[in-house]
Amino acid sequence: MNAVPPTSAAGFYARRLARPGAVLAPMAGYSDAPMRQLAAEQGALWTVSEMISARGLALGGENESLHLGRPYPGETGRVVQLFGADPDILADAVQKAQAWFAPAAIDLNMGCPVPKVRGKGGACLLQTPEVAFDLIRAMKSATTLDVSAKIRLGWDSNRSIEIAQGLSEAGAAVITVHGRTSAQRYTGQADWEAIARVAASVPTPVIGSGDILSAEQARERQRLGVAAVMIGRGAVGNPWIFRALADENPERPTPAQRAATALRHAELQHQFYSAPDRYRPGEMRYASMKPLRKVLPGYLPDCPELHAELVQVERIEDVRRLLEPLANLQKPKCMGPQPRDGAAPALFS
Repeated sequence: MNAVPPTSAAGFYARRLARPGAVLAPMAGYSDAPMRQLAAEQGALWTVSEMISARGLALGGENESLHLGRPYPGETGRVVQLFGADPDILADAVQKAQAWFAPAAIDLNMGCPVPKVRGKGGACLLQTPEVAFDLIRAMKSATTLDVSAKIRLGWDSNRSIEIAQGLSEAGAAVITVHGRTSAQRYTGQADWEAIARVAASVPTPVIGSGDILSAEQARERQRLGVAAVMIGRGAVGNPWIFRALADENPERPTPAQRAATALRHAELQHQFYSAPDRYRPGEMRYASMKPLRKVLPGYLPDCPELHAELVQVERIEDVRRLLEPLANLQKPKCMGPQPRDGAAPALFS
């Protein structure tokens, strides 16, 4: 496992919230080390790992090569998110996460609505918030790091103010609120007025989350009184959204820069996930590019003619073949954005 920098002390969130910017959301299958690195380089206030099972971390053996928690070399400003429902196991998992992954803070997932997580934590905790309050206390007892929580508005009705107030009293350093109930999953529109009411009801900083696809949307939402906004889908293939919110006069990425960054994402994927083959001593097992098939086209909205090939890449050589010519051109020749329903937002707005 790569060496990691020393763990930060309590107060991480307050220090980061003292400057402008936005937060990279935890996204299963997306917010891994390569994506976090690109977001951090573009000025994200902090990034959040894909959620990790507290039970798997605490009871699954001392496997320090867990990709979900493993940092990239020199990574700082990364929050590790855990899910679970047992205070003792979560406390143990916090200690292991701190020892293995050197996070800046620890976050409790109270918002995942995926069925396989039910009964094990996630959004289920919204039905029994008093359990969640005990979990936060247990996690805080195991570390000197900031402990935070990410919630939804409620299970099937809005109980967000009640839940946020209890989390605040339990000692959560930050509360992130996604503006939907668990029953809504990802349908409809996120209720930002409800998020604003939560922010006004607690002394703890509230981060707002839901449906932010552009920098302008982020600015509008932040005016509602949240301490910052968290961006998920809007950052996929678009790390520049963080620079747009962190700097007063950021430069727009050129088409060549977009292609170069997409290629760099693939190179980081190759470096991070390639490893010696455990079954063939002396040989390497090279990283697959399949996880990036859903990411790479987002970098290149002006080159739709490449999308069909980008969603079929297998190895780093495939990505290099497609993107190196564009990255090396001053003015890449593409067809330009094609009008279609559900078109992706501008990369920089």
